Amino acid sequence: MCAVSRSWKSCCPSCGQPSPQAWSLLKNQHKVGWVIAGKLLARKRPRLLPVYDRVVRCALGRPPSFWTGLRTALRENEGALHHRLLDLRQSAGLPHAVSALRVADVAIWMAHPAPGHRCP
Repeated sequence: MCAVSRSWKSCCPSCGQPSPQAWSLLKNQHKVGWVIAGKLLARKRPRLLPVYDRVVRCALGRPPSFWTGLRTALRENEGALHHRLLDLRQSAGLPHAVSALRVADVAIWMAHPAPGHRCP
């Protein structure tokens, strides 16, 4: 996946690149659904692919393309969201190895209502 380039654009899941192909192949394996496939890819490429699981879907809804929407949000306003996530990482004393996307994952999980919350 994305062997030549490591930029978001080259791995954008909605751009016909290898990420959606890998996700599709994984999710169609026995006992591997969309959540596990997504988490495996996010673990493999923590700076390129965000976690999109049931909690994130509940917190953010079901946009037409979660990955494309997040990419846009991270780039708009001169990368304000991306910089905020990096500030949160620094405030938490996390190493630079922790990507902004992983910080977003944790922030979404922490802000999500308690278990048992009914998701839309």
